[in-house]
Amino acid sequence: MSEHHHDHNHAHSTNKKVLFISFLIITSYMVVEAVGGYVTNSLALLSDAGHMLSDSISLGIALLAFTLGAKAANASKTYGYKRFEVLAAVFNGVTLILVALFIFVEAIERFANPPEVATTGMLVISSIGLVVNMIVAWIMTRGGDTEENLNMRGAYLHVISDMLGSVGAIIAGLLILFFGWGWADPLASVIVAVLVLRSGYYVSKASLHVLMEGTPQNVNVEDVVKIIEQTNGIKGLHDLHIWSITSGLNALSCHVVVDDQMTIAEGEKLLHKIEHDLLHQNVQHVTIQLETAAHQHDHSILCTAKADPPDAHAHHHH
Repeated sequence: MSEHHHDHNHAHSTNKKVLFISFLIITSYMVVEAVGGYVTNSLALLSDAGHMLSDSISLGIALLAFTLGAKAANASKTYGYKRFEVLAAVFNGVTLILVALFIFVEAIERFANPPEVATTGMLVISSIGLVVNMIVAWIMTRGGDTEENLNMRGAYLHVISDMLGSVGAIIAGLLILFFGWGWADPLASVIVAVLVLRSGYYVSKASLHVLMEGTPQNVNVEDVVKIIEQTNGIKGLHDLHIWSITSGLNALSCHVVVDDQMTIAEGEKLLHKIEHDLLHQNVQHVTIQLETAAHQHDHSILCTAKADPPDAHAHHHH
């Protein structure tokens, strides 16, 4: 377990460093792009800058989340502040969706009457933007965990859709320059908005799943049940719960029925084996209650306990 914990902490500090570098680069460039978009009157640039602003905020919040998430557990937060990362990811997802809707509205007005756009400036700025985003995306994939960690993933998706935004602005700039197609600018911004909306939706969905104590995507419940039930000495399994505390930290609790002659030492050996086997199923934190067949319980594997009114004297399992 401690080895895994070490990995988790190591990944944590690398993620933090990567985020910090990315945050600095993106924030400085966002300012350049916003000023550039304003001066050249390009919505594609401004929408990209708006996107970068949400990027920069999202990276800042993701950073804050890692910092807060590393705070130790205390009496009022027994899991520590790890969930803050997930809250940050939800915030990220929702801001992305709002930015997208804002760009849509703005673009519709521009389709109706396309304004003059200073294309050369727009091209220069969006090209630099593309390079900046490519560097940041490269730093993130090299150093950070953009696959498993929701918080990092949210920040990374921001950067990728940003990169595509710069490509859109470049293409729009070329079309205006060579063919005088004024509508290319709002069109490019709409494409950016669709990409932003898409990544916002996925990040929000995944984060809400964690907040709803949903079963982690990388855990197969049937395999977990099979492993526990097939362990030597286990006669039955019920009250199973599997959830995520934060990205990369999944927890499980259940009750198992064992022989009433089992000693504490044998029970510990049994638990140690299950913990070890479940690590391979991406479950890092295991709590198992041992019971004998005489202990009153449901035969359903999943928990069937209802929240009783306070005065009920019914038998509880929790």
